[in-house]
Amino acid sequence: MAEQRAEQRAVQPAEERTIGQLVAQASEQVSEIVRAEIALARAELAISAKNGAFAGGMFGVAGYLAFLASILLTIAAAYGLTEAGLSPWLAFLLVALAFLLIAGVLGLIGRSRITRVGPPTRAIESTRLTIAAVKPGNHTAGASRENHVHGTAQR
Repeated sequence: MAEQRAEQRAVQPAEERTIGQLVAQASEQVSEIVRAEIALARAELAISAKNGAFAGGMFGVAGYLAFLASILLTIAAAYGLTEAGLSPWLAFLLVALAFLLIAGVLGLIGRSRITRVGPPTRAIESTRLTIAAVKPGNHTAGASRENHVHGTAQR
């Protein structure tokens, strides 16, 4: 039904449409633009959320491994103090150092992923262009927005 009304309005020349029809058409178009901007922001935030969740997971694993290493280091220190022999505590010490090395690598991976989390830059830019396009007296911004939305913006 909405498509039929849109077709009828498209057939009528602008000078034959009433102010009410023009306002209704503008309202529909603004609603469509707002829905598109929200969808774009939602898509960008989903990507950022995934990167943030992955980074959080890496930090969690690194913390868990560091906790295990601290237990092993404590046991190794106890063995070192009670026995002057090399094998039991040295074995625990080597395992603990291996855990610390793994925890360090996972922590660096998490840190590199957390830098990818950011604001929805495309949605912000698109919204800025939309606002510029609907401001009164700004007729050139519409072409700029169309080029930006369709990926043909001049760089």
